[in-house]
Amino acid sequence: MMNTTPNPPDATVEPVDERLPLGTMLLYGLQHVLVMAAAPITAAFLIGHTLELPDNVTVGLMSAIFLACGLAGILQSVGVSGFGARLPFVQVPGGAPLVIFLAIAQATDLQTATGAVILTGLFYFLALPFFTRVLRFFPPIVIGTMLLLVAVNLIRIFGGLITGRPGSPEFAAMGNIGLALVTIACTVIFARCFTGMWQRIAVMLGLLAGAAVAVASGAMSFSGVLEGPIMAFPQPFPFGMPKFDLFASLPLIIFSVVSMTEATGQTLATAEIVERKGDHKAIVPRNIRADALGSLFGGCFGTSLIITSGENIGIIRATGVRSRYVTIAAGAMLVLLALCAPLGRLAYAIPTAVVAGTAVIVFAIIGVMGINILRRVDFNQNGNMFTLAAALAMGLIPIVVPGFYSAFPQHLQIVLGNGLAMGTLTAVLVNILFYHLGHSRTPAPATKQVDLAGEHIKSK
Repeated sequence: MMNTTPNPPDATVEPVDERLPLGTMLLYGLQHVLVMAAAPITAAFLIGHTLELPDNVTVGLMSAIFLACGLAGILQSVGVSGFGARLPFVQVPGGAPLVIFLAIAQATDLQTATGAVILTGLFYFLALPFFTRVLRFFPPIVIGTMLLLVAVNLIRIFGGLITGRPGSPEFAAMGNIGLALVTIACTVIFARCFTGMWQRIAVMLGLLAGAAVAVASGAMSFSGVLEGPIMAFPQPFPFGMPKFDLFASLPLIIFSVVSMTEATGQTLATAEIVERKGDHKAIVPRNIRADALGSLFGGCFGTSLIITSGENIGIIRATGVRSRYVTIAAGAMLVLLALCAPLGRLAYAIPTAVVAGTAVIVFAIIGVMGINILRRVDFNQNGNMFTLAAALAMGLIPIVVPGFYSAFPQHLQIVLGNGLAMGTLTAVLVNILFYHLGHSRTPAPATKQVDLAGEHIKSK
């Protein structure tokens, strides 16, 4: 029988560096893969269906995305020569950059879109030295606000995957919504009824329960899983040699600044959750370099940007698994999924409603983390109150009212129409306005500020 009982914790080893028993590590790694699989699968088929690619190209693209995500996740978790935050991260294709990638491909061609990804990966390295100088403008109120907006935005996106496209015959089908609700309910029930290791894998058990219900109801079939080739090797430059058009690449390059902002908040929040010691801001550049390298690699295989996702925060908080060796195992499994075609086809066989239902509960936990950080902020101070109010106003408008900025120029819509980008940038700018410009009448929170761990610190 597999031993899944963790060894007694070593007081000298941080939780993030703890080496779990092999069986436990593989089980927790599998849970990460099952929860995170929604993004690579939906990204491949969104590209394939939107651009009307042949089935074999779409399947090859899915393998490429799994490979890029797995290798980038291993790099983030291991950390090599300044690349990788050495935190439990699994990389995924970002939703916003995927939409921009498709827009570039539709406006020009896939070769130009591929070139835009590669140019953006290189831009990360050029912009990073300047970006690290502004990390002091990301106090807890900015990070908490960003996590809350991440949750709202991702729940909207994956809720849309459950309902399907408005106007289609399958829109809001009771079967799909039922599968999603069953998956969410099972996850909560398992988390309540189980203890110990079983409670930690409640998310995975909820997904498996949802899949079992799908099989019983006929919504999921294993036919075709064993058909076709056994091994799959992603093809470099599947759309032909890339074309480098700086002007066409600008939307994705502009988004990379937002991506670095997201990576900052996710790194600081994750470092707090896993109780990483030392200066958390010092590891932000390592995270961004790994994002850049993962995106460069993915771009060479036809994918969009491969970045750190807020999904990591939700799954870590939901499961309590903080060891980076778990995500190393998850990265290895993603590589195996990329190379072993039947496993990839099995992952694709899980209904979207089940995978998205699991993702929704995980993303909601990200929002809870944001609220937990925000509750430590003193909202009796005018600056903090208006920072949060302005950020929520500017961040939620494009999320809850799609097309709000549709009359604006296309290049402005890229930022204005991204709720996460607008909310985060607004929080940063308003916080600077109150606490970093001139002689504010509002006392600066640095005199008695609450850091991410909830401890009072004195200003330097």
